[in-house]
Amino acid sequence: MKIFAITNQKGGVGKTTTCVNLAAGLAQLGKKVLLIDLDPQGNATTGCGMDKNHVQHSIYHVLIGQCRIAEAIHPTTAEGFALIPANRNLAGAEVELVNEIGRETKLKTALAEIAESYDFVLMDCPPALNLLTVNALTAAQAVIIPMQCEYYALEGLSDLVNTIKKVRQHLNANLEIEGLLRTMFDNRNMLAQQVSAQLTQHFGDKVYETVIPRNVRLAEAPSHGMPVNVYDKSSKGAQAYLALSREVIKRNDLTI
Repeated sequence: MKIFAITNQKGGVGKTTTCVNLAAGLAQLGKKVLLIDLDPQGNATTGCGMDKNHVQHSIYHVLIGQCRIAEAIHPTTAEGFALIPANRNLAGAEVELVNEIGRETKLKTALAEIAESYDFVLMDCPPALNLLTVNALTAAQAVIIPMQCEYYALEGLSDLVNTIKKVRQHLNANLEIEGLLRTMFDNRNMLAQQVSAQLTQHFGDKVYETVIPRNVRLAEAPSHGMPVNVYDKSSKGAQAYLALSREVIKRNDLTI
C-alpha cells in the first residue's frame, strides 16, 4: 500500500482537485484506491458527490476513536474508489486531541488496520500546518506537492520542505517527497515557464513530467459532484490527470 499526503501550506493550488482526480485516474487504471478527506471544509467529499453534512462516520470519528476506520469508508458510485469523508466537525478534532498521548500518530495507527486492502491511499490535507496535516505526514510514505508556477509559490515551497524535514526528524524518518506537480499551468505565461524551469533545476526528476493545464471542465466538475474523468473524459484536464496516474504507477514500480 502506497500512502501519499497531498499537501501545500498555500491554499488554492489544486490540492483537492488533484486528490479527487488522481484517485479517479488510478481507479480507472484498475488500482484499489482510498481517498481520505482531512480538510474540515470537506471539499473532496462534496467533489465526490457525497453530502458531507449527512454522513454517519467521518475521519473525525476515526481520529477521536469513536469508530474503526473500516466503518468510515464509503464507496463512491461512478468513480470506482473509496472515500473517508470530512466535514466541519473535523475542526474540533485538534482541540479534542490536544492532550492525547500519541496524537500525531492517530491516523497512522488507524491505517494499519486496512494495510492490505488498497494499492493507494491519498490524503487531502488542509492548507495549514496543523495537527491534521502532521497526522497525514506521519502516516504517509511520501508527499505529493501540487503548486502553481508563480512567484510566491517558490517561497511557500521552501517552508513546506522545511516542515517535511522536521517531520522526518521527529515523527517519520522515512517520509519522502514523491513529486512536485505543476497545476493550473498556462504555457503562454512567461513567468510560469520561468518558475517551471527553476523547479526542474532545483528538484530534477522529483518534478512530474505531467503538467496540469488550466481547464474549464476541471473547474466545473466539482460543482457536479464528480471527478473530471466522469464529467468529461475527453477534456484536457481529464487526459492530464490520467497521464499523472500512469506516471505515479510507473514511479512506484506497479503494473497498469
